[in-house]
Amino acid sequence: MFQSAAKLLQSATTMPDKGRRMTQKLVTSAPAQVRAVSGRPETAATLMEVWQGLSAAVVDTIADDWYATEQKYSAGRQEHYFSAEFLMGRALLNNLSNLGMVDEAREAVGSFGDSLSDVLEQEPDAALGNGGLGRLAACFLDSCATLDLPVNGFGILYRYGLFKQLFEDGFQTEHPDPWMEEGYPFVIRHEEAQRLVHYQDMTVRAIPYDMPITGYGTKNVGTLRLWKAEPLEEFDYDAFNSQRFTEAIVERERTSDISRVLYPNDTTYEGKVLRVRQQYFFCSASLQQIVENYVSHHGEDLTGFADYNAIQLNDTHPVLAIPELMRILLDEHHLGWEEAWEVVTKTFAYTNHTVLAEALETWEISIFDRLFPRITEIVREIDRRFRVEMAERGLEQATIDYMAPISGDKVRMAWIACYASYSINGVAALHTEIIKRETLGEWHAIWPERFNNKTNGVTPRRWLRQCNPRLSALLDEVTGSDAWVKDLSVLAEHTDSVDESVYDRLAEIKHANKVDFAAWIAQREGIEIDPEAIFDVQIKRLHEYKRQLLNAIYILDLYFRMKQDPSLQVPKRVFIFGAKAAPGYIRAKAIIKLINAIADLVNNDPVVSKTIKVVFVHNYNVSPAEHIIPAADVSEQISMAGKEASGTSNMKFMMNGALTLGTLDGANVEILEAVGDDNAYIFGATEDELPALRESYDPVWHYENVPGLKRVLDAFTDGTLDDNGSGWFADLRRSLLEASYEPADVYYVLGDFASYRETKDAMAADYADARAWQRKAWVNITRSGRFSSDRTISDYAREVWKIDPEPIA
Repeated sequence: MFQSAAKLLQSATTMPDKGRRMTQKLVTSAPAQVRAVSGRPETAATLMEVWQGLSAAVVDTIADDWYATEQKYSAGRQEHYFSAEFLMGRALLNNLSNLGMVDEAREAVGSFGDSLSDVLEQEPDAALGNGGLGRLAACFLDSCATLDLPVNGFGILYRYGLFKQLFEDGFQTEHPDPWMEEGYPFVIRHEEAQRLVHYQDMTVRAIPYDMPITGYGTKNVGTLRLWKAEPLEEFDYDAFNSQRFTEAIVERERTSDISRVLYPNDTTYEGKVLRVRQQYFFCSASLQQIVENYVSHHGEDLTGFADYNAIQLNDTHPVLAIPELMRILLDEHHLGWEEAWEVVTKTFAYTNHTVLAEALETWEISIFDRLFPRITEIVREIDRRFRVEMAERGLEQATIDYMAPISGDKVRMAWIACYASYSINGVAALHTEIIKRETLGEWHAIWPERFNNKTNGVTPRRWLRQCNPRLSALLDEVTGSDAWVKDLSVLAEHTDSVDESVYDRLAEIKHANKVDFAAWIAQREGIEIDPEAIFDVQIKRLHEYKRQLLNAIYILDLYFRMKQDPSLQVPKRVFIFGAKAAPGYIRAKAIIKLINAIADLVNNDPVVSKTIKVVFVHNYNVSPAEHIIPAADVSEQISMAGKEASGTSNMKFMMNGALTLGTLDGANVEILEAVGDDNAYIFGATEDELPALRESYDPVWHYENVPGLKRVLDAFTDGTLDDNGSGWFADLRRSLLEASYEPADVYYVLGDFASYRETKDAMAADYADARAWQRKAWVNITRSGRFSSDRTISDYAREVWKIDPEPIA
């Protein structure tokens, strides 16, 4: 058992009774559930069987409230959150904590000789998401449940999720992540509620699996509905009997591909076809259910559909819901086009997650023709009517052509979303201003009233209460209650009112968390790290604009500085990474290989490794994050200014007392506003400055004139670092120095390097003043209230979805 598994339980056991505690129920029901799962006495069951039985007992405990919540929500106005991914993390401890049942669970498993900490470690992470987009969706569902809001999530039940990441010779390798192979009690199959999804070349069954979403201190239980694709017939018996064994299962496997993996590689045409098939699958199944529920409660007149339903599109992946709802209204409920379009444009709201217009999703229209000709017809009619409307508004033809949903042979999903949605929001103040001015500027010029900002947030239940119990207990003590768990803004009342002993307690807590984390790293990664060192962390999806490469260059430069001058005084540091690269994104995979090569160089140096270490945590996802974030001292948020929409790891680190080292990008801008200039470390060119800087930018000048840069970049190819003959390091070096299909150093890595190095060195030096550092950490913790997802969701509910809390008791 990892030391921190026990740590995660500490604060949950002291949570005051919120009226949800099911006294002794688990003690009596868990043994029976374990026996049912294992087929043997509970004392003879494996830890995995105990986890399954205890999880089933939790579902049994909430079943009545879950049903009551579904019944109440289905009769009134609801919001439906459509997302291709929900990165939920482990469910058992989260539910036990929210329900106030940790003590009962410990007693229940202890009665037959097991430790709750050991049992909790058996749970796999639900492989339903990738990065910030999916984790945001999960935080939002947590907040909706806690706030008693009538919101349900809709997505896909991926069998293997994204992939399990391993490193072989420093290279990322992708492997299946069979997270449900031994059963997962928190997803409940409802075959009776299945839907049929029709494509031109096949018809498949969509089987719903429901996951309960418990809130903190409430009886309401929300629902995440996940669809699994299954064939109409499981097996071709005639083909099998004719010894055509492979043919007998072809249709089953072809159907299963739809919900097999998240984000299948779309570098090929067939990969793109599968992506589009996936997107239509969950949109169609979800809309069929939503429309049927409306009819059952409100009758056959669909003109009032938007009075009871709002649908939030989390990025462009669910945009096919727009033409699909049109199809249902037109073909199945016989509305006219104008009537149907009025319903659609009052139903959908769109969240944009990128500032890069070129990154907005587009698909070849031939894919639509192949999969669903009727949807193609509807999209073409949307395009035709859009062009007519814009011409009547007097727009120039070039502008109309740029904004039209169809351009040549491509369908532009974001443009369909912008045209059909009553609300378009960005996810941080800076991001929203950029999309209004640039990314979606033409749309904002026509419909400015549709645009609004909803700065992202994260749930303090998982990302503070659960993952950092020592700090949670201190906050209970300082504030006098656990009210902050549901209203994080309460902490701001205590920013300046505590005595200095609190800073000492904060230092003790951080050190204890780092000791736990060091033990976890030693067991998981086989690397020994010193808890006395500064833990400098960058954990996020691997993409060039997030600039993990900038961090890697700094580490290599620091290594060379230490080798050149053995007397150089360098604070002890551990540089920690966690990231997955998309399987087809070769340059991102090259950066992973580079970081691992630098780690080999540094960690195996007998002198340098006594002062600095580099750790790349493999298969980064929610559970590793719960170990990393409470132990972090420095939060690396170093994307090129103007490229990161928001970021959410920056908020999680802030809540846990890590200080931000970052550019003025995404939500970093608002974090700086909240904590003040003295309590964050900001560097680099700003979004306003970059256009002028780029006009005359010459990365080769920086290579030749910024001390240390030439030495570092030359090390990519002079044999210092080994890319195993792949040529990947040479490509990375070229991308920084030579123009190709894009400008050299498109993400301004070398341009920002000097500022980054200066700021990062200063930050490390400041760490020596422990009292001042903890004061900065306390300011970050107590000013994190605006970054709770409860605040974000309250804004959505009030301003976009127009829904009110619906408590069942």
